[in-house]
Amino acid sequence: MSKKTRKKSSNTTGKRVATKVARAAGASTGKSATKTRTTVAKKAAAKKATKAKAKTTTKTATGVQGKASHKAASKPLKPAPAATVTRSSSVTLAEGAAAPAFDLPRDGGGSVSLRDFAGKKLVLFFYPRADTPGCTREAIDFTRLKNEFVASGAEVVGISADTVKAQESFRDKHQLSLPLVSDPAHQMLEAYGAWGEKSMYGRTFMGIIRTTVLVDSSGKVARIWRHVKVDGHAEAVLEAARSL
Repeated sequence: MSKKTRKKSSNTTGKRVATKVARAAGASTGKSATKTRTTVAKKAAAKKATKAKAKTTTKTATGVQGKASHKAASKPLKPAPAATVTRSSSVTLAEGAAAPAFDLPRDGGGSVSLRDFAGKKLVLFFYPRADTPGCTREAIDFTRLKNEFVASGAEVVGISADTVKAQESFRDKHQLSLPLVSDPAHQMLEAYGAWGEKSMYGRTFMGIIRTTVLVDSSGKVARIWRHVKVDGHAEAVLEAARSL
């Protein structure tokens, strides 16, 4: 073989070896790059999944908390306790004293005065407020016994601080047949000792004390019932009226 031929053959072989080495290096580099891209993609997916899970957990917790708050707010309230009397009016009406005069408007128009009942026995029942449970029962009881009071020679009148319009609504709703007097200025209420200090929730205020006064035919106070309990009260007053 000539020197020229050996040189050419040597160059060709060298090129082939270099090409193989380059291909091998390229393949190795490609695999490495692919592996790197795969790893990065996996990390990104894991991070996204973690964020999504955290968001779902927060939303669920917020929803549960909202439901709990709504449930707590819808609990029924306890019924308010009735007001209690702590002190009577400064005016003290005693049995045997002359009944204080009055002249006040009533339901249906007109007015009612003490002189309208001269020579008759008179029952005055003072109630806190028209169309409330206790006051309604009391007014119905006196209405139910009206004829028996008349037979005993007594008339019955109801008094509160409600307006005439409120008294008329009260009368119509419960078919009451007794005169209902309106005393918004508390003049008669104070004169008969039915206005006093009351308390509720630790707060004191002035209000009507449920009271009944029986006046005899001479215009004198025969009996006084203070802090009245409604059940059976009308019957007790009727018995007292009969005994006069």
